Amino acid sequence: MSALPLVLAGTVLTVTHNASAAPVQTFAITDLVGWGTQNGGTSGGGSAATTTVTSASALTSALGSTAAANIRVSGTINCSGMLRVRSNKTIIGNSGAAIVGCGFNINGDRNVIIRNLNFRNWNDDAINVQESATNIWVDHNSFSNGYDGAVDIKRGSDFITVSWNRVFSHDKSMLLGHSDSNASQDTGHLRVTYHHNWFDASTQRHPRVRFGNPVHVYNNYYRSNSGYGVASTEGAGVLVEANSFEGVSDPFHLGEGSSDPGTLVARNNLLVNSGSGQTGGSVRAIPYAYTADAPANVKSIVTANAGAGRISL
Repeated sequence: MSALPLVLAGTVLTVTHNASAAPVQTFAITDLVGWGTQNGGTSGGGSAATTTVTSASALTSALGSTAAANIRVSGTINCSGMLRVRSNKTIIGNSGAAIVGCGFNINGDRNVIIRNLNFRNWNDDAINVQESATNIWVDHNSFSNGYDGAVDIKRGSDFITVSWNRVFSHDKSMLLGHSDSNASQDTGHLRVTYHHNWFDASTQRHPRVRFGNPVHVYNNYYRSNSGYGVASTEGAGVLVEANSFEGVSDPFHLGEGSSDPGTLVARNNLLVNSGSGQTGGSVRAIPYAYTADAPANVKSIVTANAGAGRISL
């Protein structure tokens, strides 16, 4: 038997797990884990044909096609605005591939994978997921120097995993739920897993959550975030588990700005030269298999493997 501390409404409890009930499942850094595995899973373009794009016009056309596709991005593509991504797409960057000046908009579509891309200097969001888009996987990308969100998820979207990304030289990282007034569309949705991301001196929203429950934030490395780490608002339920916070005075809290508080359970986090955080309430159970790395190992694991260029695809 093993025990993990669970912080619930400010009281430290003990939750016991029977280690003999099931074998420990391990995952590679290239595996999909989390909410993206639910609702039928996320396979992107699957076995569809692969096309390589080297220009903004070719990229726009490939992303906007209604046919399933595997899209390889080669070189630096300079663009502006938001490029719509239709369903059943896998978008993978070849070595050093970059999207500069624009972002991707997944608007009501489903089953999209975005991996191994450098997003820079976007003029809206780098990746915007909205209007009940489902089964999205954002993995091993790097985000820097953009205007608004690196990865914003809103308007009833669901079943999403955001993993192994690096955010640096940027302010507003990851928003989940865009408005306090959007409860009717968002309640029961906005279920997202954020794991093994490197929030590298980025300022805030790692993530900022409205309504979603449970939202799972585990094994992320937070370094010198001058605003805050995680915020749970508007009735959201956020499990903050086995993360490493270093030099973060406000690692997690309830409420943000004019938004009412949500609930937040913090479990087994490492806080180095950081504040103690704010917790309260309970969070719904996590339905999928996962294995959390020991928080003492998260910094080395994440800094060695998060961001574009760290895996071969």
